[in-house]
Amino acid sequence: MDFTHLPHGDVTLANVTVPACLIGQTGDLVRTDISISGGRIGEPQAIAVDMQGAMVFPAFVDMHTHLDKGHIWPRSPNPDGSFMGALTTVRADSAARWTASDLRARMGFSLRCAYAHGTGAIRTHLDSAAPQDDITWPVFREMQAEWAGRIALQAACLIGCDKWTDDSGPFGHTADLVAATQGGVLGMVTYPVPDLRDRIRGFFTQAEARGLNADFHVDETMDAGVETLRDIAELKIETGFSGRVVVGHCCSLSVQDEGRAMDTLDLVARAGIDVVSLPMCNLYLQDRTPQGAIRTPRRRGITLVHEMRARGIRVSFASDNTRDPFYAYGDMDMLEVMREATRIGHLDHSRDDWTTSFVTDPAATCGFEAPSLAIGAPADLVIVKARSWTELFARPQSDRIVLRAGRQIDRTLPDYSELDELMRT
Repeated sequence: MDFTHLPHGDVTLANVTVPACLIGQTGDLVRTDISISGGRIGEPQAIAVDMQGAMVFPAFVDMHTHLDKGHIWPRSPNPDGSFMGALTTVRADSAARWTASDLRARMGFSLRCAYAHGTGAIRTHLDSAAPQDDITWPVFREMQAEWAGRIALQAACLIGCDKWTDDSGPFGHTADLVAATQGGVLGMVTYPVPDLRDRIRGFFTQAEARGLNADFHVDETMDAGVETLRDIAELKIETGFSGRVVVGHCCSLSVQDEGRAMDTLDLVARAGIDVVSLPMCNLYLQDRTPQGAIRTPRRRGITLVHEMRARGIRVSFASDNTRDPFYAYGDMDMLEVMREATRIGHLDHSRDDWTTSFVTDPAATCGFEAPSLAIGAPADLVIVKARSWTELFARPQSDRIVLRAGRQIDRTLPDYSELDELMRT
């Protein structure tokens, strides 16, 4: 239940708390008023509601998700919690179960959760090894049309670098599917293979020819010797690739020699590459001990977000997987991501503008319309009964208010039982 009900129509939300960085001011949190007129943020209205310090955010942007994998855990759990356990389990599930109707139901379930929690834009990765690409991409386009005006959707194809081919092979067809999709992004998982650099060059050539941006899964491992991030940065500079490039995970940086890691980050900054960190999924998978062994995980995999932002690298945080073998939990809730990223990455006692990593930074990386609290912006807001960061992060804010075009939406979450039929094995 929402913590209060707001009047319909034009209104001023008086005495609210907002992050200063979202309204062009310096400092941390500020008290102000936000007025709503005609579904947009406007000039002060006669009707005012004292919000008693409630915090306000614009709609969140979740720029790295996997809607096609979501919610398969009940039928395909990770057998040991490991990365390889996740990989093999998902491959088996997709081969056996990922029909158009199965994808449509699970993707829709996740989008309903995200909408209820206050997310306004999502980029999803879609497993795209043939023949799955011809099943999944048409379903995604259906979801784009169905959710237009509620959640802006983009998709990036996802294949392992060893499965890449030039345009004469299967990946050429996949790249065409991506290019034919509004907001399509060319994506790849990189890991050490003998001809990796040639494959990345070919990948950039395909993306450039189609006018596509690039989105990589990179170095999702605790092996300090895995440095495909350097290859991507060097080759973006070498090829002059003109599109946006974002890299996700980058876990191996956290265990590399300090000097080597900082040199790589200098290269990433020079290449103009953006980064998305997925701390909840990384903690779930990284340094996982085999079943039966007695050992507490030491190395948790979060990438070097502070050092990145100090170099001017744009850093975002996102949900990643939801109730699938790569992450058994999650609910497409960016407030949860913000809360956990703050705790995991020690974003507190740091800079004052980390809020941008959950709203405006991912929007800029993806090319979504920037969420805003400025006059004239859509009144798509998330309002929580918290007056400070400690109040915000101490509770899950399950009584938050979500406004879309200035109207309070029904935040009822879908019941997991709706998916029961799909979970029968």
